[in-house]
Amino acid sequence: MPRVHGSVVLVPVKAFAKAKARLAPTLDPVRRAALAQAMAERVLAAAAPLPVAVVCDDEDVARWAEARGAMVLPEPGRGLNGAVQTGVRRLSDAGASEVLVVHGDLPLAEGIEELAGFPGVTLVPDRREDGTTVVCVPASADFHFAYGPGSFSRHLAEAVRLDVTWRVVRSPALRADVDVPDDLLLSLSMWEGG
Repeated sequence: MPRVHGSVVLVPVKAFAKAKARLAPTLDPVRRAALAQAMAERVLAAAAPLPVAVVCDDEDVARWAEARGAMVLPEPGRGLNGAVQTGVRRLSDAGASEVLVVHGDLPLAEGIEELAGFPGVTLVPDRREDGTTVVCVPASADFHFAYGPGSFSRHLAEAVRLDVTWRVVRSPALRADVDVPDDLLLSLSMWEGG
């Protein structure tokens, strides 16, 4: 891995062919894969000009990320929390001072760079105030990631446990993730309205 410095965006990306299974009632596998890839591309573009690393366990995703100028951190078999935890540690070891973990399913993503530079932890909850779409942490903070249902409250508790300054940012563009069919419809209506 090359040396890095300052703020780095870490995007966990699941194999496109396996992504967004909960959208099966609405989209067939080919369309789900295309949607997952399109959303991830939006996130990578929205991260500019910050450097981006993609943590993944799929060779096709790795090739896709490399073709877009992202660093690739292969982490097979670790699951989301393990992959993100290891990815943050690897970026810290490579010289990053801050890691912005941004999920790849944000179809309206923009302004990611604006979250960089806060001296503590920044959390962006999803629009249900349940999940966490973005977590920005000092790279050396030993923050323990706990994604899944209820992750926002767990991540907030983790920031409190670490006794660091924290903030919650409710950016509409970064709260609109896509997990279930209703999310897809709401994101589409927001995109058309904006």
